[in-house]
Amino acid sequence: MSSINLLKKTVGIVLEKKKLTNVVARVGLVLDISGSMRNLYKNGTVQKVVERILAVASQFDDDGSLDVWVYDNEFSRLKSITDSDFTNYVEDYILSNDLIHKFGRNDEPPVMEDVIRKYTVESPSKEPAFIVFINDGGCKRTIKKPVVESSTKPIFWQFVGIGDSNFEVLEKLDTMEGRFVDNANFFHIKDIEKTTDEELYNQLLNELPSWLKEAKSKGIL
Repeated sequence: MSSINLLKKTVGIVLEKKKLTNVVARVGLVLDISGSMRNLYKNGTVQKVVERILAVASQFDDDGSLDVWVYDNEFSRLKSITDSDFTNYVEDYILSNDLIHKFGRNDEPPVMEDVIRKYTVESPSKEPAFIVFINDGGCKRTIKKPVVESSTKPIFWQFVGIGDSNFEVLEKLDTMEGRFVDNANFFHIKDIEKTTDEELYNQLLNELPSWLKEAKSKGIL
């Protein structure tokens, strides 16, 4: 059985546990590509993250594709990934692509605005968008604006902090005021390589059920 099929199986188990098996959602992945992430790109960690999140997309999404963005102080919207073309994605489409700005400083709001634009303006849909946002610290306080602005939209932000940097801004997400619904969650993993698939999926999908419920009751979905 291929690694991606094993991952899908694990996702399936977690979805069942969280009563999410009937959910159809679009899945997006936003990857920090600031300077401090350089090693994680070079040593294959980011490629593994992409594969693990692709398995979620393939269970949630009708066409099983994963939309991808990378950002430092600029951002790029990349080609979506499917089961058939995920091998070497990071090497082929990110590291070897000279058009992508990489290993600079991090600035989250512009890429978040682009995610919102894609799912609400360019291809609006009744289906929710589940956004996995990988960051290795030092997230800008100004993310409050896009988070608040998208709280009336069918978008849920799942922030994942990796490494041992400072996640002060993301840790305060749960108490962020001014939102129509609580549309964002954060958890921190020191070493994503050592986290089992089941553990990762449990945390990733932890707050999605309560957001779906609230978003339905408030007419967002």
